[in-house]
Amino acid sequence: QVQLQESGPGLVKPSQTLSLTCTVSGGPLTTTYGYWSRLRQPPGKGLEWIGYMSYSGDTYYSPSLKSRTSISRDTSKNQFTLQLSSVTPEDTAVYYCARDRDGVGYLDYWGQGTQVTISS
Repeated sequence: QVQLQESGPGLVKPSQTLSLTCTVSGGPLTTTYGYWSRLRQPPGKGLEWIGYMSYSGDTYYSPSLKSRTSISRDTSKNQFTLQLSSVTPEDTAVYYCARDRDGVGYLDYWGQGTQVTISS
């Protein structure tokens, strides 16, 4: 059973970089089935896909966020980390990590989500 656990600060100041780590248990990040994804849901809005890192280490980002987004991993800790730079209050959201099994949008395992507020 794959489990994902989010961690990171709940409050970030505008113009700073948001950094959230997702720790995976129950299977390695490098497994063939695994596109390790980041999503978010702003208040009152729908779920927004941010990007993913594949089991092989390739990354793919939403075009609207690509210039500010980076997803990296630490295979020794079985963690993957989202960094979103130059944040504004519009980046306030509940942030999720999840596994996309085949890279086509079927998200079968989710972290619990973490609220991040952008405010000075």
